Amino acid sequence: MSAPLTFAIPKGRILDEALPVMARAGLVPEEAFHDKGNRSLTFGTTREDLRIIRVRAFDVATFVAHGAAQAGIVGSDVIEEFDYSDLYAPVDLDIGHCRLSLAAPANVAERQSGASHMRVATKYPNLTRRWFESKGVQAECVKLNGAMEIAPALGLARQIVDLVSTGRTLIENGLEERETIMQVSARLIVNRAALKTDPRVGEIVESFRAVAAEPEPA
Repeated sequence: MSAPLTFAIPKGRILDEALPVMARAGLVPEEAFHDKGNRSLTFGTTREDLRIIRVRAFDVATFVAHGAAQAGIVGSDVIEEFDYSDLYAPVDLDIGHCRLSLAAPANVAERQSGASHMRVATKYPNLTRRWFESKGVQAECVKLNGAMEIAPALGLARQIVDLVSTGRTLIENGLEERETIMQVSARLIVNRAALKTDPRVGEIVESFRAVAAEPEPA
């Protein structure tokens, strides 16, 4: 019998939207997955040949890229940040919508157009550097994993790059969006080698592709 497939899903904002999509694609986690007190990271599913791991969003991409998981769901922001050559993102799931934006204190004027260097707080240093480079600016990225919004007030960085949904958190911390770097949605990702060597991975892709093509409910 073939070894079970591992499907990686992210903790946090995407998960609630991902579960119904997964169910329509035939990936239903065991009951223990929904137990808030359960600290396990690995769970069975209604498929005997597939298990789920629940990890941080950034780790989903790493597990799949290195073949520890064969498929998963993650935001396009994470895909672009890591840019792993072994990752393939064949299906946009049309969930988890938000945007990656540049923000700065609302009471501070726009940066001077001639500035060639900026310090920016972000958990997306690669994406941020590439975006600033496209504008001819060298970005010094201060890597943070959270609490991005307080960085300007504490003098850590004049601007931040972070995910924005409603923008409420920015406003509550005296910040405003200056520019949108990219629109973000959740994608199905697979390991390229696994897709070529295990037909079950291709079946997963087709299942999610079919779900994504379903008409929206009236």
